[in-house]
Amino acid sequence: MLNTKNQQIIVSGFIKPEVDNNQTVQHQQLNQNQFNLLLPIGNWLDGLEVKNQKIARIIAKLIPAQCPFERDILVFGRKVGHIPPMCKLNPLYDQFVFLRFRALCYLVDECGEDIQSYC
Repeated sequence: MLNTKNQQIIVSGFIKPEVDNNQTVQHQQLNQNQFNLLLPIGNWLDGLEVKNQKIARIIAKLIPAQCPFERDILVFGRKVGHIPPMCKLNPLYDQFVFLRFRALCYLVDECGEDIQSYC
């Protein structure tokens, strides 16, 4: 903080604020005590093994290969905007993508099926 005549100018982006050790310890303890509610679901999805051809097909059909919400906004043939892929905001996105990948690998490796229809 800079003091000028009667005004205070805060320049926290340039100067590291002074923090006492108690605040740092409390912040670290808070982070350690937080429980991620989606962690057990993510671990369960990571642990799923695909061992059934019918279930592998269902998984490959239900989970899209790319985000269906990503779009370009066109007006008179000109791109005026872009909607980014919102799937990346899903905290379980990676687990679903890997589950789909495992299902497709099972279909190719174990069943000898052509997976071009799923791509």
